[in-house]
Amino acid sequence: MSFKTRIGLIGYGKTGKAVANVLNADPRFELCWIARRTAGGSVKTHPDTAIPIFGVDRQSFEMLFARHPVDAVVDFSSPEAVHAYGEIVRKRKIMLVSAISAYSKNDMAYVRSLGNNTRVMCSPNITLGINFLMTAANLLRKIAPFADVEILEQHFKEKPEVSGTALKIAEKLGLADDQITSLRLGGIIGEHEVIFGFPHQTVRLVHSSIRREAFGTGAAFALAQLENCAIGFYTFEDLLLQAVNSELPRPNVLGAGN
Repeated sequence: MSFKTRIGLIGYGKTGKAVANVLNADPRFELCWIARRTAGGSVKTHPDTAIPIFGVDRQSFEMLFARHPVDAVVDFSSPEAVHAYGEIVRKRKIMLVSAISAYSKNDMAYVRSLGNNTRVMCSPNITLGINFLMTAANLLRKIAPFADVEILEQHFKEKPEVSGTALKIAEKLGLADDQITSLRLGGIIGEHEVIFGFPHQTVRLVHSSIRREAFGTGAAFALAQLENCAIGFYTFEDLLLQAVNSELPRPNVLGAGN
């Protein structure tokens, strides 16, 4: 029997539930438990499975990890949570995949410090598609810095603010915030498009969100890649480039062999 990576999932909101479904269905992993912030230490089970859902507070994480050891933690909860379990992860050298988008500078400094002792991946958006879009857009931007570039982001009507992902793309490409156009329309979950205007041609890179399970697919990708990494701190882009580079043939020197 092949070894399965034992996973603990922290966070059980709408996204956490979708991530749980993906990880539980992946034959590479064993989802051992789910933790959510609840007073009183209540225990339930995930629908249609026997996976326990523990209500935890800051003091009960130590007991959870001791009684139910795991190889990796996936965090879709809140910025405060990492301070409750971080030293346990550090001490036990448990891999950490964090998808928290609202870390402060101090929070990020602490998460980075965990990379001194174990393998850590932290990125605010860990869908595989949007990170591939950002990587491709950044590469094209470097190849053709003269191109006109605009970002179009579309979301559901109830989303009032500019997409954080769009702002991150703009920062990555060195664009101003006013180069982002936002549309709010019914029936759209989320769509990001980077448009490059060249003389006589246009390149459009588009990513559309369909279901929250995309975050679970990204978490599974990050876990699989992180297992092959040395101790350290990584972003999703680091892991994606690692996977891409492993598939690329070695470049030949121009003219060699001719």
